[in-house]
Amino acid sequence: MDNMDTANLGVMSGIIISVGLFAMIFGIVYLYKRERMAMIERGMDPRRYKQRSAPYQNLKWGLLLIGAGVGLFLAYTLDRTVFSRTEDDNVAIYFALIAIFGGLGLFASFRIEKKEVADKHEQE
Repeated sequence: MDNMDTANLGVMSGIIISVGLFAMIFGIVYLYKRERMAMIERGMDPRRYKQRSAPYQNLKWGLLLIGAGVGLFLAYTLDRTVFSRTEDDNVAIYFALIAIFGGLGLFASFRIEKKEVADKHEQE
């Protein structure tokens, strides 16, 4: 590629990114307004249907990130000790252990939420 092609590619990518960003923002605002108008036409009050925060969202994210961190640390440790003699890059072990421990974190979050909901129902 010569310099002219590179310059044209840079200009075109800038234009495409700008137009795409504008279209995305316009689409989100348009759909939001359209949804509100449809609710008003049906006689519903849009203010009553605000999104409620999920009470265990922080727990879920925290346990997911802790699990992913433990998986990454364990993969690094195994790569440097057990698999240190191999010449190959052991990329698969990183992805596998991050997914396994991240999944275990989400499962732990599910169990904690389920226990809390069951305890709440027993108190009522």
